[in-house]
Amino acid sequence: MTEVVALAKRKPPEPPKGAPAWQSTFADLMNLLLCFFVLLFSMSTVDAQKFELIVASFNQTFSIFTSGATAIGDGMLVSNGVSQLNELDNYINSTGRENDGEVMPENLEQALEEVDKAKLEESEDLAEKIEEALKEAKLENEVDIEFTSQYVQLTLNGALLFDSGKVELKKDAIPMLDQIAVILKRYSESIIEIEGHTDNVPMSGAKYSNNDELSSGRALSVFNYLRDNSTIDMSMVKHSGRGEYQPIADNSTPEGRALNRRVEIRIYNSLSSVK
Repeated sequence: MTEVVALAKRKPPEPPKGAPAWQSTFADLMNLLLCFFVLLFSMSTVDAQKFELIVASFNQTFSIFTSGATAIGDGMLVSNGVSQLNELDNYINSTGRENDGEVMPENLEQALEEVDKAKLEESEDLAEKIEEALKEAKLENEVDIEFTSQYVQLTLNGALLFDSGKVELKKDAIPMLDQIAVILKRYSESIIEIEGHTDNVPMSGAKYSNNDELSSGRALSVFNYLRDNSTIDMSMVKHSGRGEYQPIADNSTPEGRALNRRVEIRIYNSLSSVK
């Protein structure tokens, strides 16, 4: 009996000090996970505007979200217009169409196809309007027109604009450029690019030592004329020389070389990625 009483009065053993061993291990694991996710977040960037655009587009195209159509930008709906598709295209391109050989998800691929289709349709519509304007100006035989999903291109024969080896505009070319300036003015809110091209015949005895300089000088001459004789916003106009490096015909024939000596004017559509 005495032993029982003694045991009852004895204090229970104190638990070991500090947290249990498993808690320390668990805390260390949580700290490591936290550091890992902070590191991932620090290396990533999220563009909220682009994310909203792609969500809105998917909502209308694939109906995988519950919210309705959303007005973006100037109030044009993604569901009934295409003014925001350029941003969607930029978002998709920024994420990469393929990643280490892995094909992107089917919904993104379909969205990209819709963007390309919308771009091509806008370029086609723009080309039809410009072609009609060229006919009204009686320039359909002097100016070739074609289009891509990015732009509408006007091709001017270099022989109509310049004498051989020269960058000064011919007087006979001035009326044509005046008419083209009127057309370009209608679309001067878009990026306009002027490119000079030459054949592959080396320069000799001329002011310009090579075809690179000649093509750049010719593009600049057209640029300067538009600057001085129109009200086009020249901050939206680029000019460059491409030399002999992008022929459209065979340089081994006189006819081919004549076609390669040209000036191209590109009008980029509103959905183009070119800025």
